[in-house]
Amino acid sequence: MSKKKAQKKQSKPSAKNNAAKFKEFLRSDGFARLCGVSLILFSLFLFLAILSFYVKGAPIENSRDNWMGIVGGWFALRLTAHSFGVGAFGLLLILFLFGIRLCGRKTHLATTIWVTLFWIVWASTLFGYIAGHWMGNNWDSPSTLDSYAGNMGYVIARSLYSLISWFTFIILLFSAAAVLFFVHKVRIHFNREKWQQRFADWAKRRELRRAERAKLKAEKEAQKALQRELSKNSENSENSESPEQPQHDDFNDFLNQINRPDTPPTPEPSDSSEPFEPSESSDSPEPLDLQVSQPLDPTPSSPDGIDFKINMPDDTTPPDNPDLSDSTDPSDPSDNDNDNDYSRHFGVNDLYDPHLDLGDFIMPSTDILEDWETANVKVTKEELIANKDRIVQTLRDYGIEINEITATPGPTVTLYKIKPAPGVRISKIKNLEDDIALSLAALGIRIIAPIPGESNIGIEVPNAKPQIVAMKTMLESDAFRNAKMELPIAFGKTISNDVLVADLAKMPHLLMAGATGTGKSVGLNAVLASLLYKKHPSELKLVLVDPKKVEFSLYSAIERHYLAKMPDEEEAVITDTKKVVRTLNSLCIEMDTRYDLLKQAGVRKITEYNDKFIHRRLNPEHGHRYLPYIVVIIDEFGDLIMTAGKEVELPIARIAQLARAVGIHLIIATQRPTTNIITGTIKANFPARAAFRVTSGIDSKTILDTGGAQQLIGRGDMLISLAGKDMIRLQCALIDTPEIEKLTHFIGDQRGYSDSNIFMLPEYLDENDEPTKDFDPKQKDEFFNDAARLVVASQFGSTSLLQRKLQLGYNRAGRIIDQLEAAGIVGPYKGSKARDVLIKDEVELEEILRNL
Repeated sequence: MSKKKAQKKQSKPSAKNNAAKFKEFLRSDGFARLCGVSLILFSLFLFLAILSFYVKGAPIENSRDNWMGIVGGWFALRLTAHSFGVGAFGLLLILFLFGIRLCGRKTHLATTIWVTLFWIVWASTLFGYIAGHWMGNNWDSPSTLDSYAGNMGYVIARSLYSLISWFTFIILLFSAAAVLFFVHKVRIHFNREKWQQRFADWAKRRELRRAERAKLKAEKEAQKALQRELSKNSENSENSESPEQPQHDDFNDFLNQINRPDTPPTPEPSDSSEPFEPSESSDSPEPLDLQVSQPLDPTPSSPDGIDFKINMPDDTTPPDNPDLSDSTDPSDPSDNDNDNDYSRHFGVNDLYDPHLDLGDFIMPSTDILEDWETANVKVTKEELIANKDRIVQTLRDYGIEINEITATPGPTVTLYKIKPAPGVRISKIKNLEDDIALSLAALGIRIIAPIPGESNIGIEVPNAKPQIVAMKTMLESDAFRNAKMELPIAFGKTISNDVLVADLAKMPHLLMAGATGTGKSVGLNAVLASLLYKKHPSELKLVLVDPKKVEFSLYSAIERHYLAKMPDEEEAVITDTKKVVRTLNSLCIEMDTRYDLLKQAGVRKITEYNDKFIHRRLNPEHGHRYLPYIVVIIDEFGDLIMTAGKEVELPIARIAQLARAVGIHLIIATQRPTTNIITGTIKANFPARAAFRVTSGIDSKTILDTGGAQQLIGRGDMLISLAGKDMIRLQCALIDTPEIEKLTHFIGDQRGYSDSNIFMLPEYLDENDEPTKDFDPKQKDEFFNDAARLVVASQFGSTSLLQRKLQLGYNRAGRIIDQLEAAGIVGPYKGSKARDVLIKDEVELEEILRNL
């Protein structure tokens, strides 16, 4: 008896255990994934069945022609013709999304369901209206589109038509446009100038076609008239007793000339006293085409007998409407793709896309920029020959003979390459720099003796009418659009009219200098414009330091897109010296944090790290995140050194030495390149230098380690040396203030990052600051208790942890961390490392929370 009782007692718990296990299985992730896969497969089954229903065009319930058999045909008929029509595809999408959600993928399901239901009803109603009103006979006769509308769409469309008649169609169009505009964020950018140009081109082509038709019509009439006259002549020749020479050959020659309009007719000898006069085109002299690269033959009448060649560079014309987004590699995950791809939103594609936060962001178009180069006047051959004659005469006055001169015209200066006669010393020509400038009556003469890599001496002579290099031309050039660079910058055009595009990531830092009014600020704007036209907001962040408070003020409009800022700061553009020091030290913290992330990921540079993160080989729960490039641009660096001194120089030197591998790059500009401002520490870590015109040769040697910048002519004329390479002279691209305003407003008018997602630099506490340690219960945040429990449970005290787990913004999470420190739960600030957690037991934590 005791054994039976024991067996009964054991059987009851086992049944309860089985029921508990079954309930636990129903609540488990495995069962959810099983249901999700089932829904996905069922939705695919229905999709093929409905697709077969419409392809076969046979709405028969038991049709065996359906790809999915009788069951598929039954479902297809019930969902389409009997219910929702073509809107049934929307129901399949909802089932598919439910399945993905059950499989563990995060999707915006609620919004997607409401929007999909709207499009289901809209599509069914539209086809119902078309089937009943346009293709039917007063809504009574059947139509071929009934299966596309379904019973629901037909009933709704018929009811609306009985109430508001044909205005039903207007309501449908308006509702679709409203949802596309406000929900899907579809934007139509209408460019008035572009459409006007297209209309003008169309009208021009139309006129050309009319002219061609009129010309063909006239030729046909002329042929008919000649044939009639030929037939009359032939009749007369047959009737005459002395036959004349037939005209058949002349007629064939005439027809051949008509069929070959490009070939000029050969005049036959005539007995007439009128001489043959050629066409007007043969009288006009051939114009000089500066786009053809060909040497000019030595003139026989030239008294010097020197071989003079003019190398005219090819002036390539960019396409009419370049698309800058096509220049990126399609396989690159950073490619700017703004399409609403379901595979991206619902996790089918396993790659992480950093563009998703601003998926509807549209890169700016070059149509908002001005084409300054339309008013340029090119260099004439007469000017080149005159300068050549003066150079030759000046050299001969001092007993220097040359064998050959080659002129290469550029936008601002022309380079004359001189090949001296044997036995001529280079130093002798270099000492005649002022004499050549006097003979040419020009400023900015610069002698390169010798030209690196050549056996020639270069003399750079300013053009009489310098040309403007437009930023629009730079951005539309193939060199910029097809650049496979991380941070491409289009500086301007060289002497040979080549577009100079350099990679800031390989420089890796740039030092710029120039006197007031020489184009230094325009050069900084050209750098910013190049980056804004090439990089998505998720890939690039800017830190702008503007002590003058007016140079970068226009860029405050893109604060929520591209600018990085300090916590609790209202303005993203930094103008206060104290804030500059805090920002630079914060960048040092960000640099150390990024190096820690690279160390954990086992990589050496930012591109390898981001590639791992995009391929989901790094876990965000461990603090990993996508790292955008950070470009720090400091204007008027000399003013910062005078006011802050070592407080600014030390963090800049540290960033310049270490930050290249983690994607932080510096661009420093000053108008006083003296040794007390550009110190040896800074010069050693800035291998890329750019110099506009300076006041003295000493300043030129300070910035470039060589002379030459004092001989520039200003207004964008600059010398640049990229990482120890040869010095290049070029004309900087021009982007004016109205163009910058249009560019920043185009970006700023689009949706930007929210307060919780905006890029914040790490918090930096100065040693002189004394943060309060008193805890005020009245100011305790509502998430304080949850944050305390989270920190103690994970034994990891950091602001980023609270941001991820509690879905908080950076500022609020930072305040909670400060409150936890004041309450004695976490330790003090430790830079890039996480704070120490002082409470090790949750029981002790609950006691502290009750006391607070």
